Amino acid sequence: MRFPHHLPGSENPLHQISLSPVARNLINIESVSKAFDIRPLLSDVSLGISEGERIGVVGRNGGGKSTLLKVLAGMEPPDSGRVTQANWARIGVLHQVDNAPMNATVRDVVVGSKKVHEWASDAGVREIFTGLFGGISGEILDRPYRSLSGGERRRVGIAKLLIDPLDLVLLDEPTNHLDIEGVSWLAAHIRKRRDLAVIVITHDRWFLDEVSDKIWEVVDGKVEEYEGGYSAYVLAKAERSRQQAAEDARRNNLIRKELAWLRRGAPARTSKPKFRVDAANQLISNEPPPRNSAELLNFASNRLGSMVFEIHHARLAIGELNLIDSLNWDIAPGDRIGIVGFNGSGKSTLMRALAAQYRFSAGKMQVGVTVKSALLSQHLEELDPTWRVLEAVERVALRVELGGGREVTASALCERLGFDYEGQQRLIRDLSGGERRRLQLTRLLMDSPNVLLLDEPTNDFDVETLAALEDLLDSFAGVLLVISHDRYFLERTCDRFVGLLGNEQLRDLPRGVDEYLELREEYRVRESSKVEAKQVSSAAQERLIKKEMARLEKQIERAKSEESEARARFEAAAFDHQALLVIGEELKKIELHRENLETEWLELSERLDK
Repeated sequence: MRFPHHLPGSENPLHQISLSPVARNLINIESVSKAFDIRPLLSDVSLGISEGERIGVVGRNGGGKSTLLKVLAGMEPPDSGRVTQANWARIGVLHQVDNAPMNATVRDVVVGSKKVHEWASDAGVREIFTGLFGGISGEILDRPYRSLSGGERRRVGIAKLLIDPLDLVLLDEPTNHLDIEGVSWLAAHIRKRRDLAVIVITHDRWFLDEVSDKIWEVVDGKVEEYEGGYSAYVLAKAERSRQQAAEDARRNNLIRKELAWLRRGAPARTSKPKFRVDAANQLISNEPPPRNSAELLNFASNRLGSMVFEIHHARLAIGELNLIDSLNWDIAPGDRIGIVGFNGSGKSTLMRALAAQYRFSAGKMQVGVTVKSALLSQHLEELDPTWRVLEAVERVALRVELGGGREVTASALCERLGFDYEGQQRLIRDLSGGERRRLQLTRLLMDSPNVLLLDEPTNDFDVETLAALEDLLDSFAGVLLVISHDRYFLERTCDRFVGLLGNEQLRDLPRGVDEYLELREEYRVRESSKVEAKQVSSAAQERLIKKEMARLEKQIERAKSEESEARARFEAAAFDHQALLVIGEELKKIELHRENLETEWLELSERLDK
């Protein structure tokens, strides 16, 4: 089963209808409030959405974005206020987590019990299947849903919503697990569907710009509205900040005058009219608290020499399956490179090879003597879920040098990262995805690397945290290599791009992501003109992939057995400190080996599904 991405030609939009001159309201919420525990997520919010509107929702993680969507969809009742849905409106929801009955197939989820002729003759449906799955075939439709990867399940959920005749779709992180091509196709399709109203939560700012006509920012329980897409939102927010800064400056001047007057001494204060004291206290009480309680630290980098990585005639393979052949690549000091490619093309394996966690099967890689690299992996394998936050920091350093003779303890650093005393005792497994990623990135930076290898660093980050991360990376003086499906982040942080197109070559992309999408389309057209040869080679390649996967499965089972045995010895040596250290190191190596094998297996699985 293949899950490629195809930018279709100009076909008629699915279920196109003519909108009336005055768009009708689909949903209204009036004075809605919603809280979890004692924390208010929505406070006296009133909003409405009409036919054909395109609204992007932004805000901090945990700030109430998903709760707002659930209230709009009628999935969560408000604590107070009223939600009104038009009784004729057909509404669909895409959740962050994709689920389906255990025995369901792709056909069951996407088209249900409809007969083939009822949907396959629709040009719009065919366009969606082509864009998301590469076409319509029994192999695709009959595949068990439980066997799909995260990206494939996301495509199935999106296909169901786009095929159903809906008036409004509520999308919670639709671009998660999609690669750049998938995100590009989805944006193009939504732009054409002018009959369809869309509310979307996403941290993908390029996608927001492409599909949104309005932005809702959920902040401090309120929802602030901005006209236009993400870029217009940033400009409008900057203007609001400028105006607020001018008001704050005037207010602060008044505060200083009042406090100076009050501080002339106790006798003076007691002899002055009480309303002056009350006025000053009111001004002070209205002063808002600092909004950002977490801080990302800017660590000094080790100096790089004249050479970072030099790769000559290298081959990157998983078993007998080639990912990249005859690779010649020089990475120099100051390079900031974005790596793009479809899922399963070998991006993560290439990154691991640069980090010396995987070996090129042929050729030579020279690494500069001053290079100190750090890899932020896609799956955060480096973080043990049984560690506590403070322990995770202390495993890197008990104290951190900040320059100028200043240093902070691990505990103080945790506080600066937004983890108070109780938060420092939390287990890693209890942290959110965004908290884990921020913690791990900071652990890497604490070790003062001069080469940063980031594999999907934006996963689980909200827009505000992404902006802070970009600002941090702006000041990073070393080499930066980034894999990300977030096009905005790539273009914001990287100066040049390389791409894996599926032809075993790593190609320079002077025009960036646009050039990659054009080349991938040309590649697909060329490949489709050689159908018979491709079918033969695909069958041979599939056999090769399955053979290699079977070999890896045996190694994974062997590694799991060794891991279980090591854990048993670790528990048995509970009172032998020296033995615990030795067995702990052995266990860590076994776990890393098993995780590397599983990553290889996943790469092969994704290639099998292409």
